[in-house]
Amino acid sequence: MNRMERGPGLGLSGLSVTEAGARLRRGEVSPVDLVDACLSRIAATQDELNLYITVLDETARTKAVQAEMEIRRGRLRGPLHGIPFAVKDNYHVKGVLTTAGSRLMLDHMAEETATIIARLEAAGAILLGKLNTWEYGTGNGEVHHDLPFPVARNPWNPDRFTGGSSTGAGAAVAAGAAMFALGSDTGGSVRLPAAACGVQGMKATFGRISRKGMLPNCWSSDVPGPLTWTAEDNALVLSMICGVDPLDESTRDVPVPDFAAGLRAGRVEGMRIGVVRDFGEGAPAFQPALAENCERMAKVLEGLGAVVEEARLPAPLPAYRNTLSVINWSESYSIHEKDFLERHHEMGFALRDKMMSGSMVRAADYLAAQRYRRELSAATDAMMQSYDAVLMPTTSMVAPAFGDNDVVRAYTYAATTSIQNVTGHPAFAVASGFDDDGMPTSVQITTKYFDELTALVVAHAWERAADPREARPAA
Repeated sequence: MNRMERGPGLGLSGLSVTEAGARLRRGEVSPVDLVDACLSRIAATQDELNLYITVLDETARTKAVQAEMEIRRGRLRGPLHGIPFAVKDNYHVKGVLTTAGSRLMLDHMAEETATIIARLEAAGAILLGKLNTWEYGTGNGEVHHDLPFPVARNPWNPDRFTGGSSTGAGAAVAAGAAMFALGSDTGGSVRLPAAACGVQGMKATFGRISRKGMLPNCWSSDVPGPLTWTAEDNALVLSMICGVDPLDESTRDVPVPDFAAGLRAGRVEGMRIGVVRDFGEGAPAFQPALAENCERMAKVLEGLGAVVEEARLPAPLPAYRNTLSVINWSESYSIHEKDFLERHHEMGFALRDKMMSGSMVRAADYLAAQRYRRELSAATDAMMQSYDAVLMPTTSMVAPAFGDNDVVRAYTYAATTSIQNVTGHPAFAVASGFDDDGMPTSVQITTKYFDELTALVVAHAWERAADPREARPAA
């Protein structure tokens, strides 16, 4: 299914966060209108796309009525007041099931709300529900139809993969079933669904966003992140969720800018932008559309006054991937060891297979990988000092069809997303166009530590000049 409708064809659920907020402030729509539109879209797509695990329709409508009353009385909490959103089902929301897509947690009622969800709700955003995910937000990169919930499907073509592990998040935003979503990124799990589903996904600097109330996958790599239709939408959400959290010792006390204001004021003229074209020995071949659309983005930015030149990574792409795999397998096994030993028969194959790999990582191997990680991080950061931003295709292929797990696994393991999970740099996956079959392509924009703003500015400039997404998927 490659048919598309323009955003207005989806009604209010096809609006961006920025557009919806502007209409709310002008009194043209209400939070009730927006929530009802998204709930209608969920109902229309759920049987085919399997985006949600839990839909909080009654709670969302109640909060929408409350938000409408507050806004009418002049008590606007900010740009997200009245905006409907959804979260990957590895975040806790007090009084709501957190299943993590696993049989092991089907009856787990959360007793706390994740810090960043509490911040969004305090800003007036309205939670629609919990989104589909790989089991515990992790696995071996494959898709096996053996979990308690049906596999999420891509709204551009339901026979195609959504990217993982935030499978419902990218697809829900693309389909208009949520105006923005929260995912989590350990090896690309925000950026891969963004790439597969043609939306914008931010992996912020490690330590920029609190993980309190989010189930862990890999302590030294996990980063929460927003998926949105536009860069400006992403900026609005980032401004609300970034910042130090005394309940998460990994967060850094670094000033949080007004990302949206900075995005609107920013210019790419005079920026030095690198483009990675050679990923070294053992790297995958990139499908032509991925490389061509990355070059097109670079050419557009050059036309806007940026200085564009080739950038070279300090190590081959497989060096980053292999380093991350050893660390991720080991840390994930330490998190799930008890359940694996006692309840492995209840796990899906992908998680069980990863646990087997993790159980065989020696302490010496883990320590060696962490030492090499520090070397890679320092060398990559030294390379980044020469540029304001570096572009590269997010993936080596467009979202593949379900059925061949070797290809599905390669979508994850042959992506470029592991680089920034190893080093901790911010990376913003941005829709760059389509291939000949109408499937989205993506470029990720990497910037210096804690400089998410520059990535947003570059993405916004690209969108304004040449955003190829004139339509939403019509699944």
